[in-house]
Amino acid sequence: METQNKRCISSERLSDTGFSYTLSLISGKYKMTILYTLMEFEVVRYNELQRYIKGISYKTLSLSLKELEHDGLILRKEYPQIPPKVEYRLSERGKSLMPILDGMCDWGNKNRL
Repeated sequence: METQNKRCISSERLSDTGFSYTLSLISGKYKMTILYTLMEFEVVRYNELQRYIKGISYKTLSLSLKELEHDGLILRKEYPQIPPKVEYRLSERGKSLMPILDGMCDWGNKNRL
């Protein structure tokens, strides 16, 4: 009898998978909400984001935006004026993530208890 190659969960390194990488980019309480807001409204200023996302603190929003920008999911454009004007939008890489987030939304709507 031939021995089949079976995967053993104890020998897997989930941290090296695409799933883990994707999760690392969108994990956090507000990152997916920020991405969805930018998908819906396309170009959004900081104060608008804070109004759209109820309950997010200044510090949390600022940190989340910096991480999303660092990961190449959003673009930040600063205008040299007073008072400062900064706009955020999805990058092409961020837009490519939207079908995945849409699928999660669809699943949640179908399976909500």
